[in-house]
Amino acid sequence: MPAAGFIAAALALAACSSSGGSSSSSSSSASSAATSSSSASGKTYNVAYLSYAVANDYDKGMLANAQAEAAKSGIKITVFDAANSSNTQYSQLQTAISSGKYQGIITQPIVGTALVPLVQQAIAAGIKVVNMDQILGGNLRTADSQVQGLSGNAVFVPYTTAITSGKLAAQACQSIKANPCDVGFLYDVKASQLDIAEYAGFIVGLKADPNAKVTNTGQTNFTQAQALTATQDMLTANPNLDVIWGSDQGAEGAASAVAAAGKQGKVLIIGAGGGSIAIADVKSGVLYGELFNAPATEGTVAMQMMAKALTTGQSSAGVDVAATFPDAGAITKANVDQFKAQYTG
Repeated sequence: MPAAGFIAAALALAACSSSGGSSSSSSSSASSAATSSSSASGKTYNVAYLSYAVANDYDKGMLANAQAEAAKSGIKITVFDAANSSNTQYSQLQTAISSGKYQGIITQPIVGTALVPLVQQAIAAGIKVVNMDQILGGNLRTADSQVQGLSGNAVFVPYTTAITSGKLAAQACQSIKANPCDVGFLYDVKASQLDIAEYAGFIVGLKADPNAKVTNTGQTNFTQAQALTATQDMLTANPNLDVIWGSDQGAEGAASAVAAAGKQGKVLIIGAGGGSIAIADVKSGVLYGELFNAPATEGTVAMQMMAKALTTGQSSAGVDVAATFPDAGAITKANVDQFKAQYTG
């Protein structure tokens, strides 16, 4: 099933419950032409959209779909671009709340725990808040709301998706009959709570092959160049490495290092992100497997949650968007044609 085909499935999981830096924001008007209750009544809602980085390719599709969905519901979006600065994002949320201009706020957290007090403040002020993409709170193992009164939560759950990645790595080990199977794990930022949760989930998934274990680790800081160096170091330390996992930048850097070492096809690589480059690499065999993400779908689901909250006062249950994917988003050559990338990567 193509990615666009499971938006409805994601919303089906969102069961109703009663609603119990720079501020140089780019504004995007979503004029209403659809037949939703808000547009039918001629009412316009103002929503602040807190993007972590508008220039990021992953974020572009999320924003574009959110804007398209907003246009159906009489929602005017004002985009606040944090440009990857958690301090800027915090200040922008303060501005959005204190301005009194917005009936709704969509958060896309850089540091989810940091925003919680402000989100609570917004909800107390009667503003509808929907969170998307990253976890809002300290528990990276659930899609459930961690803030009382949140109107919706459309996210990927790091621990759960990492279990799927670990299972992919175990499958790769079994495909080459490695016993033992030595696995390399590329952190993005090793000390981050996100990477800690991902590593924990990965280890759980990797247990699908009792012969597999993580023997080497490295750090990429989200760059291919550092991933290449980290992979070279791992291959030097352990010439018997069989499988390497990393998010897309890490996987692409690892692929370059493996090719340079003449070990393509001998050291299998698993990526995470699901951009078009990575999906093409699964097809060609550069990557053994890939974990799919669908930011555009998240943007649609989150804005539908917001429209529902604004027009009916009802909240939506949390949605783990990955739960709607074929094979939980685990891409291999066997099913790659079922996935359509929603960003470049």
